[in-house]
Order: sequence, then C-alpha cells, then structure tokens
Amino acid sequence: MPAAVPLKQPVPVGQLVRRRLRELKRTPRELAEAVRVSETYIADIVAGRRQPPAPGSELYPAMGKFLRLHRNDLPTCARAERSTTATRRRRPAPEVRRLMLELCEPAKARLLGRRLSKPEGGELECLMVQRLLEVARGFVSRQLEDEVGLRVAATREGRAYLDVRMRLLEFLDATPDSVTLRDCEDFVRPRIANWDIDVDTRAMRIVLR
Repeated sequence: MPAAVPLKQPVPVGQLVRRRLRELKRTPRELAEAVRVSETYIADIVAGRRQPPAPGSELYPAMGKFLRLHRNDLPTCARAERSTTATRRRRPAPEVRRLMLELCEPAKARLLGRRLSKPEGGELECLMVQRLLEVARGFVSRQLEDEVGLRVAATREGRAYLDVRMRLLEFLDATPDSVTLRDCEDFVRPRIANWDIDVDTRAMRIVLR
C-alpha cells in the first residue's frame, strides 16, 4: 500500500473523518472500536458537535492508521480548528473559579478574586485555569497509558472499562471555558495541593500532592 500523502490544507477534523469513512466504506462504529472510544464520541466529532481532541492526543495515531491518513493530517487539522475556537473562548464557569481559588493561599485568593471580577480579568483567569489543567492532564495521560491499571480500577469501581477510559478522555478534551466542577473535583483537586501566581509576570508555582 503506498504511503499516504499529507493534506495540502487543513480542514475540520469531523469533515476529514467523515470523508475518509465514506471513501473506505467504513462506519463510525468500526472507527470507535479501533481506537477504543464510544460510538457517540466519534459521531459527535464527525457531526462537529464536539471539539476535536488536542493535537497530541493518543487517539490520532490509531485514527490515522484506520483511516489511512498521513500521520500528521489529524493533528494538523485539530491544531488549526482548535486555534480558531480559542479566539472565541469564554471565561471559566464561576464554580470552577471558586474551586481553583480554594487551592490558593487565602489572602492571595482574595486579591485574585478582586482582579478576576473585573472585565479585564478574563485573560488572567483563563491562563491560570489552563495551566492547572495542564498539570492535571499529565496525571490523566499516564493513567490512560496504563491499560491494565485502568481495567483493574474499572472492576474495583463496578464500571465498564470503556466508561472509565472515556471519562479520562473527556477530561483531556476540557478547556478553561468547558471544564466542569466535576472535572476539577475528580482530577484537579486530588493532584494539586496549592498554587500561587505573580500577577505581573504571570509566573505560577504549583505544588503537587
């Protein structure tokens, strides 16, 4: 089989996946089984109801192999698509802000609360939440790599392996404006003991549990 030729121009990930499934006469269910995700997850990506996973997602190598795409096609398309949506980003939910500030020293939390309550505080707030999410994502990514541990955890919790895997993948897709309070309770609070930020330089210090 000849090597796949890279795309000349990025297109929406859902559009590319839908086109290749049609050309290969394969179904979203078959793709979902190949990359070990739910059929709904793939269907939402194809329909454009879900933002594509980040360019570094572990899903893209398996998706690219199944769809017979060049290894860079899906990550390149995802990078272009996500950069477009980032320009329209909203602020994190108020309950997410409250939880994040609870992990900060009280006096600093009060100072940040006043700054974030101002209209111009949105950029700083998104920056802080993004960096905290990046730390938590590192732990979640390592969990995903440990398939045996994930299956053991699913059995211990009385849940299906795919459900546990999808919960982790859903968190990896989260952005500052889409992350939920449950995400923070499940993945951020258990891993971050406290944090601080220099509001002038934007340098952050994050202490892990």
